[in-house]
Amino acid sequence: MNTLRTRHVATARLTQRITEVRDEGEVVLFVHGNVSSSAFWHPVLTALPDRYRPIAVDLRGFGGTDPLPVDATRGVRDYADDLAALLEALGVDRAHLVGWSMGGGVVMQFLRDHPAAVRSLSLVNPVSPYGFGGTRGVDGVLNSADGAGSGGGTANPEFVRLLAEGDRGEDSPLSPRSVLATCYVKPPLRPAHEDAYVEAMLTTRTGDDHYPGDSKPSDAWPGIAPGTRGVLNCLAPTHFRVDDLHLIGPKPPILWIRGEDDVIVADTSMFDLAHLGALGAVPGWDGTPAQPMVAQTRHVLDRYAAAGGKVREVAVAGAGHSVHLERPEEFGAALIEVLTA
Repeated sequence: MNTLRTRHVATARLTQRITEVRDEGEVVLFVHGNVSSSAFWHPVLTALPDRYRPIAVDLRGFGGTDPLPVDATRGVRDYADDLAALLEALGVDRAHLVGWSMGGGVVMQFLRDHPAAVRSLSLVNPVSPYGFGGTRGVDGVLNSADGAGSGGGTANPEFVRLLAEGDRGEDSPLSPRSVLATCYVKPPLRPAHEDAYVEAMLTTRTGDDHYPGDSKPSDAWPGIAPGTRGVLNCLAPTHFRVDDLHLIGPKPPILWIRGEDDVIVADTSMFDLAHLGALGAVPGWDGTPAQPMVAQTRHVLDRYAAAGGKVREVAVAGAGHSVHLERPEEFGAALIEVLTA
């Protein structure tokens, strides 16, 4: 039996909470996404073969890790540098990295900064290498120089309110539980351990330094540009861009696995204000195109492959944003393949 164990690890940057199952083997470090915690990886940890040492970490401001503020002007480097400090504290020189959603951006940044420390990289429904919102085309061209349409001001205020209040119900379509059921997974699936996942979502620290972050007005549609603090701003394309992965060396193998019916990270994302504007849900839409998130990721990874890296794309039919929870057998098989590449 693989029993989950949770502990806190003091590092040079902050104290981080991790969940693990054993002390030996090749380290596989799992990094969760936005508005979640390491709990979303728990079923995966216990399924890995004994030759691996799976570790899931809570990012700062989530779960049980210190809620230090996020300096969004560094992109996701606060998170990536925290991972480096964790591995150093654990005495780990090289690890397999697995990142889901925002965590995919974090592990891409880690790869960009520490390529020799990465055995393999697995991207699970990852955020685009050009961030979230505010860009067009496969090259991630900014729609506006100030990043309008991205950042902390793009979060739905009702969702933020219910999250901050610890709402555990589903009376509102914008409650954490409702968003989990309709956006994190593809309906009508209701994931096992749903209550635990809702509790994980509710560990998210809210406010300008955390989720969603601050914002500033813009003269460009939709009138909101990213600020300098907090989670959504660290994913703004003015702060986060890792489109030069093809330049790194060495180049570990990369798995990109995603649900084909993802509504969060998609070429027509229901969380992208430009796409919502085209649908009439955001007033005053001026024709700004939706961000082609999947196409952007493919463009960056194709360049990585053309430069000598090994990339495998796996698109899972009928799955949404959490393919590791929705199709655990397919996810597990693909993960083992890249771990042994």
